[in-house]
Amino acid sequence: MKFFVDTADINEIKDLASTGLLDGVTTNPSLIAKSGREFLPLIKEICDVVSGPVSAEVASTDYETMRKEAEVLRKIADHVAVKVPLTQDGLRVCKELSDDGTMVNVTLCFSAGQAILAAKAGASFISPFVGRLDDLCQSGLELISDILRVYDNYPEFDTEVLVASIRSPMHIIEAAKMGADVITSPPKVIKQLYNHPLTDSGLAAFVDDWAKTGQSIL
Repeated sequence: MKFFVDTADINEIKDLASTGLLDGVTTNPSLIAKSGREFLPLIKEICDVVSGPVSAEVASTDYETMRKEAEVLRKIADHVAVKVPLTQDGLRVCKELSDDGTMVNVTLCFSAGQAILAAKAGASFISPFVGRLDDLCQSGLELISDILRVYDNYPEFDTEVLVASIRSPMHIIEAAKMGADVITSPPKVIKQLYNHPLTDSGLAAFVDDWAKTGQSIL
């Protein structure tokens, strides 16, 4: 499973990239606004830090403007994935960009039917939002299972399932058990995967016992 971080905070990205475990970054207009940074220079800086896919989202909703914005975004770096909404115009842009060799992340997916359309449009990634479905008392993880089952039926579909709107470590673990290709998560949730009370207590005991020996490795 690939790990993407869902943030526009360059310091958080650098911190996670330093672990060697980060495979990519996703951003959106809300995250850009939260960062307080100028969009294009920020995406360029992120691309300089991360060698994997960096999703940069168009800001418009009509075909003509999205197409023009996509041209600007894909020139930032070869590993920019242009992010488009799952609309008729968005998928039209997706098809043209993917046919031209550009990575495309189709976002705001909430049904298996939408995921089928994105795959037929050649999307590199489809981003189903599990947390937002959970908020409506629908199972976001069930949607992931449905999409994976459909895609498995059609080997010609190259679209990777990118699990988005992650709210907890269990979202990541359950998505991994299903075989999802990618998750994108807030930094906080990724870091929560490190934590377990038995790890903490076990390490404390080891440190204490080693100190009693009076030895040093260095």
